[in-house]
Amino acid sequence: MESPARRPRLAVIVANGITGDSRVQKTAVAAARDGWDVTLIGRSDNKRVQRSKMGPIEVIRVPVGVDYLREVNTRKARPLRAAATQFNLQDQAALNRYTAAYKAWVRQKSAETAYAGTPRRASIKAALRARRSVHRLRVKAFKWEQRRKSKDPAPVGDWRRDWPQVVDLDLAFGPVIEEVEPDVIHANDVTMIATAALSAARLRARGRTCVWLYDAHEYIKGVEWPNARQASALPAVEAEFIGRADAVVTVSPQMAELLKNDHKLAKSPLVVGNSPVREVIGGGRSTSSVRKACGLGPETPLMVYAGWIGPERGVDAVIDGMPDLPGFHLALVHGRMTPLLEQLFARAEALGVRDRVHLVPYVPQHEVADYLSSADLGLTPFRRVPNCEVSLPTKVSEYLQAGLPLVTSDVKVIKAYVEERGLGEVWTWDDPKTFATAAARAMERRAELAEAITEEVRSDLSWETQSAKLLKLYRELSKKTPPGPRPELSWTVQETPDAVRTVEITDGDGQPTWKKLGETRVRLGLGPANYAGQGAAYAQAITRVNPDVSVEVVMNKQPESFDYPADVYVDATALGELPVQFQQVERIVGRYTHLLVDAFMPVFGNLNGSSIAGDLDALKQARIKVALLAHGSEIRHPGNHMARHPFSLFHDAPKGIAKKLQAKAERNKRIATEAGLPLYVTTPDLLEDLPTAKWAPLVVDVLAWATDRPVMERERPLVLHAPSKRWTKGTDRIIPVMTELHDQGLIEFRLAEGIPWAEMRELVQSCDLVLDQFTTGSYGTFAVEAMAAGKPVVAYISDGVKAATDGALPIVSATPDTLGEVVKALVDDREGTARIGRESAAFARMYHDGTWTVQVLSDFLK
Repeated sequence: MESPARRPRLAVIVANGITGDSRVQKTAVAAARDGWDVTLIGRSDNKRVQRSKMGPIEVIRVPVGVDYLREVNTRKARPLRAAATQFNLQDQAALNRYTAAYKAWVRQKSAETAYAGTPRRASIKAALRARRSVHRLRVKAFKWEQRRKSKDPAPVGDWRRDWPQVVDLDLAFGPVIEEVEPDVIHANDVTMIATAALSAARLRARGRTCVWLYDAHEYIKGVEWPNARQASALPAVEAEFIGRADAVVTVSPQMAELLKNDHKLAKSPLVVGNSPVREVIGGGRSTSSVRKACGLGPETPLMVYAGWIGPERGVDAVIDGMPDLPGFHLALVHGRMTPLLEQLFARAEALGVRDRVHLVPYVPQHEVADYLSSADLGLTPFRRVPNCEVSLPTKVSEYLQAGLPLVTSDVKVIKAYVEERGLGEVWTWDDPKTFATAAARAMERRAELAEAITEEVRSDLSWETQSAKLLKLYRELSKKTPPGPRPELSWTVQETPDAVRTVEITDGDGQPTWKKLGETRVRLGLGPANYAGQGAAYAQAITRVNPDVSVEVVMNKQPESFDYPADVYVDATALGELPVQFQQVERIVGRYTHLLVDAFMPVFGNLNGSSIAGDLDALKQARIKVALLAHGSEIRHPGNHMARHPFSLFHDAPKGIAKKLQAKAERNKRIATEAGLPLYVTTPDLLEDLPTAKWAPLVVDVLAWATDRPVMERERPLVLHAPSKRWTKGTDRIIPVMTELHDQGLIEFRLAEGIPWAEMRELVQSCDLVLDQFTTGSYGTFAVEAMAAGKPVVAYISDGVKAATDGALPIVSATPDTLGEVVKALVDDREGTARIGRESAAFARMYHDGTWTVQVLSDFLK
């Protein structure tokens, strides 16, 4: 028997990725605050189920296959002619398979002619000629038919065949919904209406009480769908299932009236406008503004357009009107560059107004009104297409909550709303001249128009007011009342993907510590590579020296990588997932003033590509000062390195690695050259690849590694070698040499592989001699840590690296060919070797305790 205190369950379902769909997210939060047990279900952007949380809200993104779509495509009716010309060849893949089978047969039969007798040989050749003619004819017929096949086939009148993607969505979402066993299903948009109807019916058949509602965000018949089949199928889906819904919800009275009349509904749909959450506006949470993002002062007239930019949104008319608005600037709040945006910018360039048009980044939905409030006017330049005519768009509510008067085109619903309340100026949608006139007039009357944005207007256009109607509907439909609200759940609750975890590092755990990101003049982001923990080490050094800098260290973590200290760990296998990407945007934009990007990795996941280049535009718009930091393989050019060093690691690299790394190094050098940003390298050898960079030496906690344990006093000195990857250190080249010395009883050789970072310190402090690398010509973090512990280090050091340290580097240089003799000499001269250890500790203190590194970075951190 169910406990009466069980919270009623709500499943909010949507066919998109959830992120960026403010209506869906706010619906889930409103219901959870009201006490419902909410599961938010959307679409995964890969083939995995993605699970995350928004406070108490379970978020599930499900992968959607194309199995039903493929099945429909294989059995689509074809004309009689096609049945002949395309016999058993449904598509290009089928033709490729047929051709492959033909070629295999030809090779077999033609080979047989070499050993067949004369009659048999003649028979085979005849068969080859005949089969060749048939193959040529079939290929020619296939291509002839394909050229005549309609690119947009006419609808057949069955939505399951015209738009089978809806069925694939149901096959993916249905089982997940039914596993949740909700009391109420809230289906958003027409693509979820069939799934909600079928899942509710299946749950009822199992004895579960389940009601569902259809939330029509758009007037389906008024959308300009990209092809005839979709235009036929989606209205048919809506018509088939809308009458089965326990309730219908939509976004405007005009759409409610259209839906009622079109589908002969007994009751008019409930109107729930998509408005901002008023409670969070003006709370000082947002540290950014569109004006700041544009780099403009308060005196400059600034218009803003926020949201999706499509052909029907009419932004082109705004651009065309800009020449008649001298001194006016335009901010376009949009997530990324698109082909249409590129066209708009090209148009602006041609009109001589490009310098007054700014692309600025999105912010979290709860910060939108505050973000927009620094502008002067809000724009809704929609074209008069059916779907834009029948509802008040979300951006109108956002502009008014931000206190912005409106400049709107004469689309029906917005025009009536603005004129009735005196909230702005209206212009003719296809006449840019009238736009310029309306914008100039609105700017002159700005104070008067802003006064018309009354408390009544703001209250009505708030999500608190709108969602209250929805929450009442849930209770009425389900006959269930939540046991108690959860007002402590913030409207601003953020989704936390399982791929991202934040950790607290304290002084007591032996880890490096630094001043966490906070209210300081400089708020520095550092990552996301954090190779060998250098991000953490830099953070510690920087905040020790600069009290006005706070830092957040981020690490993209592979499953096999060490847990080097960081504030935030991001699952590197999930960087292609939109929730992870958008969380990185929200974490960086508005929080950081400076960003030190290491290894040329992107900082927004793979949102804008696989390198930092794609993110630089958005970071610039967000007014974040950026510098680039190179560690090694991401900039070290294999071809050049092999030419300089006979024992280069790239000679031993696994097949294909050198070629891959060379392409990456060349790409990153182009980025470094074109970006014009401050450049730093952690090791001096990289100056050969980036000569315009500055050497910001590797940083280690010198005091933590220091030890007073004696060196070279054992009868058999303990020699340590600890490669992360053997081929990068030349391990396989030196093991035979070290094994021979070990077997002779001269040394005790220890090869340490796969040792956690936290245990490596004890190994280093307890040994007598450390072997680093014999392939790069430089030295890395492990060598610095060993020097800090007062251990003599042997490695291959190039003349360039020696020169970069003015000859002070105490590392004993050796190649794989000379290593045996070098180690023997060090063992023979124990006092001299111990002295090298002391010199090594002094060198580490001089170059690598962070003081020098912070000095190098000082210009960037201003």
